[in-house]
Amino acid sequence: MGDIKRKRKLFSRPKKRFDRARMDEENILVNRYGLKNKREIWKAKTSVSKMRRRAKELIGKEIGEQQIFFDKLGKMGLVVRDVSDVLALTEENLFERRLQTVLFKKKMANTVKAARQLIVHKNVLVDGKVVNIPSFIVTKDLEGKLSLKERKVKKVEEIPVESEVAEVTEEAPVEEGAGEKVEEVVEEVKEEEAKE
Repeated sequence: MGDIKRKRKLFSRPKKRFDRARMDEENILVNRYGLKNKREIWKAKTSVSKMRRRAKELIGKEIGEQQIFFDKLGKMGLVVRDVSDVLALTEENLFERRLQTVLFKKKMANTVKAARQLIVHKNVLVDGKVVNIPSFIVTKDLEGKLSLKERKVKKVEEIPVESEVAEVTEEAPVEEGAGEKVEEVVEEVKEEEAKE
């Protein structure tokens, strides 16, 4: 057998399944950031906890090693200067860097849900490449390189109206005295209306 890599778990579920306070907070986040489900919140919490764990490990290390980690987070768009800033990070800080949220904030979509739809339907380009993952983290470098695909609009052929009118009049020539017949009919209608 070849090397089969086991897929690791990207999140951990809450210990208390039905905690009203937690559920209300999660519902607010789902609505504010247009998330598909609460699993996305749990994934963000897990990645934030990994960052915090790494920051705690770096407390006793050299400043140069800490700075490398802080620069990495800075490129992601997270404002971090020291370990206490990393420990203060929340999942909302990560949600602010998602492609879906950045599109909405840049007014490229009317709502957060519309932004998600644009992304999923492959209408968003990041640095010229299609990205269809709403949770894609937009780094500082890529923030100015977002664009929407140009929509292909089918051009309607212009119909020469004048030539068609000429053809119709040539095919069905107007009879002589047709104008007089119309006037007679109009006068008859007026007479009938007057009698009533």
